[in-house]
Amino acid sequence: MTVLRVALDLPLHRLFDYTIDSATPADVGLRVRVPFGRGERIGVVVEVSENSDWPLAQIKPAIEILRDIAPLPAEFFALCNFASTYYQAPLGEVIMQGLPVGLKRLDPPLRRQARPTRPTLAARAPELTDEQSAALAAIDLAGGFSAHLLHGVTGSGKTEVYLRLIARALGDGKQVLLLVPEINLTPQLEGRVRARFTEASVVSLHSELAEAARERNWRAAFAGEADIVLGTRLAIFTPLPRLGLIVIDEEHDQSFKQQDGMRYSARDVGVFRAHQGNIPILLGSATPALESWANAQNKRYALLTLKERANPEATLPAVKLLDTRKMALKEGVSEALIAAIKERLARGEQSLVFLNRRGYAPVLACMACGWVSRCTRCAANMVLHLADRRLRCHHCGFEHRVPKACPTCGNQDIHPFGRGTQRLESWLQEEFPEARILRVDRDSVKNRKQWEVMLERIHGGEADILVGTQMLAKGHDFPKLTLVGALGADAALFAADWRAPERLFAQLMQVAGRAGRAELKGEVLIQTQYPDHPLYAALVAHDYPGFAATLLKEREQAGFPPYTFQAMLRAEAPEMADSIAFLKAAADLPVIAGHQNVMIYDPIPMKLSRLASLERGQLLAESPSRPALQAFLPRWREAIEGLRSPSKLRWHIEVDPLEF
Repeated sequence: MTVLRVALDLPLHRLFDYTIDSATPADVGLRVRVPFGRGERIGVVVEVSENSDWPLAQIKPAIEILRDIAPLPAEFFALCNFASTYYQAPLGEVIMQGLPVGLKRLDPPLRRQARPTRPTLAARAPELTDEQSAALAAIDLAGGFSAHLLHGVTGSGKTEVYLRLIARALGDGKQVLLLVPEINLTPQLEGRVRARFTEASVVSLHSELAEAARERNWRAAFAGEADIVLGTRLAIFTPLPRLGLIVIDEEHDQSFKQQDGMRYSARDVGVFRAHQGNIPILLGSATPALESWANAQNKRYALLTLKERANPEATLPAVKLLDTRKMALKEGVSEALIAAIKERLARGEQSLVFLNRRGYAPVLACMACGWVSRCTRCAANMVLHLADRRLRCHHCGFEHRVPKACPTCGNQDIHPFGRGTQRLESWLQEEFPEARILRVDRDSVKNRKQWEVMLERIHGGEADILVGTQMLAKGHDFPKLTLVGALGADAALFAADWRAPERLFAQLMQVAGRAGRAELKGEVLIQTQYPDHPLYAALVAHDYPGFAATLLKEREQAGFPPYTFQAMLRAEAPEMADSIAFLKAAADLPVIAGHQNVMIYDPIPMKLSRLASLERGQLLAESPSRPALQAFLPRWREAIEGLRSPSKLRWHIEVDPLEF
């Protein structure tokens, strides 16, 4: 009788033993069907042994070892072990997250062959600039592990550097993993990759793929049949037997951080994976994350710079600040921006009005009694979506019809306050009746097909004015777009979140970069009541290095990351008192006294204190030493697991948190 140690997709820091008539160490990495409770589950064999800590008579027999794919390799388990240890996540949860849904189901769907793709003519590679050539020369694909940060202004040709590196890796017979932060960035990049490498097998991996397609693509990558894997953060765990290069585009983007389940950073896991595989990794961005920039400054990463746009006829857009303290605004839009839009319409060019707030208005309110459209499940307002006459919470998804009168006092004169993209679109249509206006946000683009249609319309010149959120802020190339107007940016200047200025600068720099990417000159108009703020001065000068240096100095003085290392214990329960009491108990555990390099702060409610009817609190653990924090966290977690708590309370630890 042999014992299988099995990892299951459960929020428990333990493996499960099952017996089987015969198995060998070669079966480690295979999936196995096992009984669990009153049902069955699919797990992965982590160890084959002759012994168990439990009496063999008490161990249930496994049902079947599944042999339809090769065993998961040792490198995959090493990567999962790192993620499990560093992010304090159950090993089974990490391992199973790396598999497509179809391989975790008891009743997998019928697998169909992929439709053959139409052969296309290979796209011609453009001439490289001197800066691009220098960046490529600095990366040695055969030299083992190296981490490079490619800081290039928008339109500088970072993607071309990626493609040239990919070509070199494919020439060496290697696989390439190319990560992007959002699904919406995959169609354009995937098109360029397929057009350049017509003989290579290119597959994509992201959450919007149909279950069968995702499994098919994963199998091709795992078997070494796919040469290029293009994916979002979930692709970072995909086993690739010939992996020779990892590229992470827009590496600063928060979308690389998983915010539920196992909370990990795909960028940071990617760096570990490159080190583990002794291969190079390239991180690219016009506005790198401050952690990455600090690593480049202290030589942990090699810094490569592209200061000029790749198109010799294109220049960086002129950024101008509009002091709205001295201007009369129409629906939040200044006369100067209106005049600039009129100029572009007359010249047949496109304009983008950027407002990172979807819906018609952020809130509906009654002036008679003070009622506002608060979500009953969250500590947030419900947003007015006038097109379908719904009030909708953008946090939990709860919605209902717009009331005809105030629910509190019956006043029929209730008004929307503030503005979102729908309201801005409606007003622009009245102001420019002859213009073709296209709104691009999560309400108008809900899936990849809709996004591809939207992009075709924009590239086809079917839109004169774009109204968009951050969906349009990065990675897109619209040759006829020459004007960007940014509204409503000031709120982030004084947000409680100390990361807000970094995010605002990146957002505005990225959206500004959509203008003037071809021979037509671009202009960016930013409306603000604080034109003297250093952040805006850096934007006008296109000075990311100077702005980053200022922020890093402030963070060092304040003791914020990357100069300290943090982990956040969060708890949620139907009552805030239960969440805070649990966190206080965790803060008073005796194990903390043995780790003097770790500071535990007082528990407080989260900024969004109520979400989906649960009250949420948090407790920050911080240390000037990453090893000290990592030594503390598993012991603290084990002690927390021993605390008594209400049955409906849930908690988790997030390492390197981005949200507070």
